Amino acid sequence: MMADVAVETTPEVPLWNDPAHDIDTRVSALIDAMTPEEKIAQLYGVWVGASDEGGEVAPHQHDMEDAVDLDALLPAGLGQLTRPFGTAPVDPALGALSLLRTQRRVAAANRFGIPAVAHEECLAGFATWGATAYPVPLSWGATFDPALIRRMAAAIGRDMRAVGVHQGLAPVLDVVRDARWGRVEETIGEDPYLVGTIGTAYVQGLQSTGLIATLKHFAGYSASRAGRNLAPAPMGLRERADVLLPPFEMAIREGGARSVMSSYTDTDGLPAAADEALLTGLLRDTWGFGGTVVADYFGIAFLKTLHGVAGDWAEAAGAALRAGVDIELPTVKTFGTPLAEAVTDGRVPQEAVDRALRRVLTQKAALGLLDHDWDPVPAALAAANPDDPEALRGSIDLDSAENRALAREVAEQAVVLLSNDGTLPLDRPRRIALVGPNAAEPTAVLGCYSFPLHVGVHHPGTPAGIALPTLHDALAAEFPDARFTVVRGTGVDDGDTSGIAAAVRAARDADVVVAVLGDRAGLFGRGTSGEGCDAESLALPGAQQELLDALLDAGSPVVTVLLAGRPYALGRAVDGAAAIVQSFFPGVEGTAAVAGVLAGRTEPCGRLPVSVPRGPGSQPTTYLGARLAHASEVSNVDPTPAFGFGHGLSYTTFDWGELTVDAEEAATDGAFGLSLTVRNTGERPGTEVVQLYLHDPVASVVQPVQRLIGYTRLALAPGESRRVHVTVPADLASFTGRDGHRVIEPGELELRLSASSAEPRLTARVRLTGGARRVDHTRRLHAEFA
Repeated sequence: MMADVAVETTPEVPLWNDPAHDIDTRVSALIDAMTPEEKIAQLYGVWVGASDEGGEVAPHQHDMEDAVDLDALLPAGLGQLTRPFGTAPVDPALGALSLLRTQRRVAAANRFGIPAVAHEECLAGFATWGATAYPVPLSWGATFDPALIRRMAAAIGRDMRAVGVHQGLAPVLDVVRDARWGRVEETIGEDPYLVGTIGTAYVQGLQSTGLIATLKHFAGYSASRAGRNLAPAPMGLRERADVLLPPFEMAIREGGARSVMSSYTDTDGLPAAADEALLTGLLRDTWGFGGTVVADYFGIAFLKTLHGVAGDWAEAAGAALRAGVDIELPTVKTFGTPLAEAVTDGRVPQEAVDRALRRVLTQKAALGLLDHDWDPVPAALAAANPDDPEALRGSIDLDSAENRALAREVAEQAVVLLSNDGTLPLDRPRRIALVGPNAAEPTAVLGCYSFPLHVGVHHPGTPAGIALPTLHDALAAEFPDARFTVVRGTGVDDGDTSGIAAAVRAARDADVVVAVLGDRAGLFGRGTSGEGCDAESLALPGAQQELLDALLDAGSPVVTVLLAGRPYALGRAVDGAAAIVQSFFPGVEGTAAVAGVLAGRTEPCGRLPVSVPRGPGSQPTTYLGARLAHASEVSNVDPTPAFGFGHGLSYTTFDWGELTVDAEEAATDGAFGLSLTVRNTGERPGTEVVQLYLHDPVASVVQPVQRLIGYTRLALAPGESRRVHVTVPADLASFTGRDGHRVIEPGELELRLSASSAEPRLTARVRLTGGARRVDHTRRLHAEFA
């Protein structure tokens, strides 16, 4: 509301353009001065250069992309510019110049001089040509290191802000419920606490640079039936409250996230983009979120075309606006003429438009986009000759040495050693058989939202823009005296078995076999992992298991390396391989990170953010299940994973002991204190990840057998020990009770200090006393390690 104070301004600088006044006053004055058309124009984006032709565009994009006449649109203003860098390959400096010119055009065309918010994807780095491709989010989860991910996100944010971008569409906070879902690679893992802490760190890092982070997909997208993309989510509200919502709650409360993207999914028949209880009642009224809600691409129109809850575009626009969606992305479809007509004829109240507009303009003001001198020129463009833009080419480096070093650090921390019979680290083998479809494939380290695979594949002949050494290159650098025999064996998913015989011959002649298997990232069925690339089972794609089995029979030790976007069942290799190394699309420095672990130059210290199944069809494999979800005598299907959530080996050994409990009882508003000692008993340095799980034996509603409530990383030299104290608030035992409210109940609990969800080391049995206590979003969220 307009502040009740007298405001002085000058004719030269309108009140809304004057940063000397508070944002609320400026925004109120601007809203009062705008026409209905100008108001609505701030609530949508346009996607300049996007195509709706050919088979390479996203499904439904054909139907959603209407021709946009910018000359006709811009006089009313414009809310957002969609992916000015991520639509086609462009040199970063030329892209920055083009964006600057576009923004000046947008501002000059409307009578208030308001530029647009420019948004981009940044799921694994800035998704533009020539920018560093960092490890995918599943690798972030594997680090169990929020501080590292915070640093990575800050580096990504600095690069994006340097070229004029304001908003990043990340992180994905969906919790994995079924690993067959193609977008598993985009997630942080299968546990809400891990997803929340790592995702919140990413938000903090990205927003520390002035960028807006966008939480997605709110909420329930990953709970789709059978792991199919954009399918109904058959979950109850309690599962949504206790598993899927906590990461968003944490990222808003502790990360200060300034934007949320509504999900495509529907839960029990109610699409997220039209769910007022979710987008307004919970998100804003309960959690206090004050930022903007943006629609997932075409998500508002899907209320008509896919969900069938709107009869026309205007009805879809009104449903989304009333629910709490503020901005239509990626381009105008329903929030343009259909919404304007619906406001005019009274079907949508003007107040709903003004509510969204206030949020949009408040965010623009905070970004400086309403200031009279908003036109910041990137330093690299300051001395540019407008008549010779080509002189700028190559002047902005988005793949700096500092970026690469950070990308390697994340990749190294994320490599997970699943099994090892002592073969690793390799001891200067003379003959190495390097076999498999990903052994010499440069893009095997990239996820589907990396620029080369997301956009570059549609521009054949355009160079990748970043150096992508293969695992062959990286291993040759680690073992310069070894003789390598490289055999593809089979493709990722072509089913071709004609090369397996040659692979077996190479294996028999080698001291060690390195089998490099996994995925090919892509979009909408063009890969084996990625958006729209869902799997019918968790068997290795194509003929890769047949290749692996043949190599195991060849007689030489087989080190299995997985460059993948999801976990796979590995059949006989679980027990028969000499070692198994898992890396989830580790980015541009990923092959060096994997090779360093194989050679012993670096220590493996990653932990699984998702369970690895023993069988390809025993779904679901997430550890976060109640008793009925685990193995039992009444079913012949055993869903016990081959390697549980949190699992990861080292090249050294650790001893855990000396557990003490400060008090075995605490009130339901109190806390427990635990202490333990962890000692490196081996001959090499190593990192142990102490994981704290809570087991509630008796509760008023069914609970998971256990759930992660805290963790800490300990880097220890040989012989070094660390005394660790952890304070566990009773709030961490809360869950959604029978009445739909979060409650802490008195009774027995087990606090399990574990090396993984399948490997408890020390257990403290404690009791909560007193009466049941209701808690809300202000509850304590973390155990404190010291």
